[in-house]
Amino acid sequence: MNVYDSGRMADVLAPLGYVQVEAPDDADMVILNTCHIREKAAEKVYSELGRLKHLKNAKEDTGERMILAVAGCVAQAEGEEILSRAPYVDMVFGPQTYHRLGEMVARAGRAGDVVLDTDFPVEPKFDFLPASAPPMNPNKASGNEVSSAFLTVQEGCDKFCTFCVVPYTRGAEYSRPGADVMAEAKRLAATGVREITLLGQNVNNYQGAAPKGDWGLGRLIAEVATVDGIERIRYTTSYPADMDDELIAAHADVNELMPFLHLPVQSGSDVVLKAMNRRHNADDYRRLVDRLRVARPDIGLSSDFIVGFPGETDADFAETMKLVEEIGFIQAYSFKYSPRPGTPAAVMDTQVPDKVKGERLAILQDRLNTQQLVFNRSCVGKVMAVLLDRPGREPGQLVGRSPYMQAVHVDGTGGTMGVIAGLRITEAHANSLTGAPVEDYADAPNRAHERASA
Repeated sequence: MNVYDSGRMADVLAPLGYVQVEAPDDADMVILNTCHIREKAAEKVYSELGRLKHLKNAKEDTGERMILAVAGCVAQAEGEEILSRAPYVDMVFGPQTYHRLGEMVARAGRAGDVVLDTDFPVEPKFDFLPASAPPMNPNKASGNEVSSAFLTVQEGCDKFCTFCVVPYTRGAEYSRPGADVMAEAKRLAATGVREITLLGQNVNNYQGAAPKGDWGLGRLIAEVATVDGIERIRYTTSYPADMDDELIAAHADVNELMPFLHLPVQSGSDVVLKAMNRRHNADDYRRLVDRLRVARPDIGLSSDFIVGFPGETDADFAETMKLVEEIGFIQAYSFKYSPRPGTPAAVMDTQVPDKVKGERLAILQDRLNTQQLVFNRSCVGKVMAVLLDRPGREPGQLVGRSPYMQAVHVDGTGGTMGVIAGLRITEAHANSLTGAPVEDYADAPNRAHERASA
């Protein structure tokens, strides 16, 4: 989401003459776009601000001006505190306000006018963002081919998981109208984008207005698949309880939808899931996975796990490990629970000692890493469709993404940037694959693993 937001901020600033640069040393404006999900996010912001302060002062010593801004969720949560601790910051604004960025810049340009904008506006920001050009892609700044892009379709969350700050920093759920999403998808495709990732804090609950009744995410995916030039579709982040029949069916019916799904479960213990205020239990999750695998037998699953949530016992953690063994994840993100100020879990009196959290995390990550490596090794000898989207570290090397979001490296003879190439996987590593071009590969299928080595 932050990548998309950063691109749209660049779009808003473009009419004012601003262009993206590679390093802050060359910048007239630096915007720190922040996330508040992870532990110590705010302190990292202050650390970076301290570094940028020296750069800002150095520019002022030579008669130049640098506008320094903090955007995003940390800004939303700690706006006044940021201005108190870092009074040299010119602008602080939340994630729902960046359509007003032009006005903020004008205000910040006036001597002594510091901007703090963290109100949740009545108007959806998407109604005021530029529509004449597609959202900027971070690859543009480096001159790389823009072959994939994010497209925000939904924002906010009404679930109020007890560990999460998103409802407080992003606000209530809002779905963009279907026509607006389609228009943006077409603009992206016109620039050469071939893969779109539909974004939302709770994207599964997308309910976009349409002429003949609201579209759910399944319908939206089917419609985006009809856009000329769009060959791949992904979506994130999913909430299991909002995975409806239409969306499950899309995994079977829409060939452009990738066979990879990030489906956060957080814990395998029903006791912990209830304390988290998740609206599913472990068996609900298992049944959902079974239905997805019936719809799309080649689907690979990723997930999120929190260990050491308040009150989590050894038995609860064992339930998480049991679920991991039963499901089998090809990728996963796992973290020690960290209290987020203002959330119900932060004041629970059953906090787990940090040492215990660390021990459990090590056990979980070891198993998840093993599962990922096993899956990567299972790809060796198979031909996969790889979207080549960036240069590798070695001369002539290209890197792309498989249908399962694995990084795949190939010698430069393997294809052209921005092309979906057929690559036979020759090596598997912990976090990536190596492939070789298939000379007679006419059209790369999106259904992975359907062509094995002869």
